[in-house]
Amino acid sequence: MKYVIAIPDGAADDPQQSLGGKTPLQAARTPHMDRAVQIGVTGLMNNVPKPLTPASDVATLSLFGYDPLEVYSGRAPLEAAALGVTLGPGDWAVRCNLVHVADGLMRDFTAGHISSEEGRQAIAALQKALGGLTADGGRLEFVPGVSYRNLLVYRAGASPAPFDDATKTQPPHDIPDKPAADYLPSGTGSDLLHYLMVRSRTVLAEHPVNEARRAAGKRDATQIWLWGQGRAPTLTKFAERYGPRGAICSGVDLRRGVGVPLGWDRLDHPAVTDYLDNDYAKQAELAIAGLQSHDLVCVHVEAPDEASHEGRADAKVEAIERIDRDIVGPLLEALPGFGDWRLLVAPDHRTPLQTRTHSYGAVPFAVAGTGIPAGGQAAYDEDAAASSGRSVDPGWRLMEWFLRG
Repeated sequence: MKYVIAIPDGAADDPQQSLGGKTPLQAARTPHMDRAVQIGVTGLMNNVPKPLTPASDVATLSLFGYDPLEVYSGRAPLEAAALGVTLGPGDWAVRCNLVHVADGLMRDFTAGHISSEEGRQAIAALQKALGGLTADGGRLEFVPGVSYRNLLVYRAGASPAPFDDATKTQPPHDIPDKPAADYLPSGTGSDLLHYLMVRSRTVLAEHPVNEARRAAGKRDATQIWLWGQGRAPTLTKFAERYGPRGAICSGVDLRRGVGVPLGWDRLDHPAVTDYLDNDYAKQAELAIAGLQSHDLVCVHVEAPDEASHEGRADAKVEAIERIDRDIVGPLLEALPGFGDWRLLVAPDHRTPLQTRTHSYGAVPFAVAGTGIPAGGQAAYDEDAAASSGRSVDPGWRLMEWFLRG
């Protein structure tokens, strides 16, 4: 049996006035996702249990069949795994966004989608100015990632790390155009995080990368924003827990990072990005090729989520249509050639255009393939999923049925 998981990140939404009262999934032309529902089943799954934050890390673990209430240890450690950064028993990883704050407001959590090369130069300057030994004998390491997504690693010294489960931080993408000062870190270790965020403003103010971006009329990286802290997670390998040997194709370090402790291989290509310029067809090509040597392939596409964060309904509809045409379509055509097969299509979480942030709530799933009888629905969207009467809560339980049901 061959399995594919297709994740249109953040695609689930609410009805939009600009779309004639339809959700983006309803407004988009999705004949291939609709076909998956018509030959299979649809329903709702809840991937974000309270009191956990409705974030991609929590939702992705659930979608992959792991109870986040048991295994979740923070977002940044998963991204550290993707970057090949090993965390010791006392070490902590912290997500380090390059952001654009103007007039005290979080104007852009991507710093104008700063390039990875520009980000590397900025992070190198931060390491030189702020990295190294701390007063308690620990060590700070700024690690470049992809674009605005970078890491701060705290290496524990003789004393314990200054963070614990009481440390509270806020994702910058959840506070668009809001006063940054109202969402600063709090709790244990927050003084250190706040200090670094403030000091980063001075380091970055006259950096050549920012001077060039301002001269080109682009938003600059005014400071760093620290959040998503945690220690290395302990996860049972996917093949040990469920059987299939997996691989993942994504332009986002977090998704690749979840795959590392699961034992999944990576299907990388420079054309696979974390934004609207993603090469959807290349992802389908990589996934189909990956099925030659793997039992399961996951294809994750960030574009719908990014469009939601920017409040762009038209871009979200376009991204969903591209996923349908260039990824789900080719997969449905290719999968029967491998023999027995199954396809799961599901967002990890909701990202409503109105709020531009991730939110709690169930998302629609579609499952089609060998051994899945048609359930009687005709379309892939929120309403069709709700009317099916199928609901999986907690969502992590869906994986067992998808693989063996």
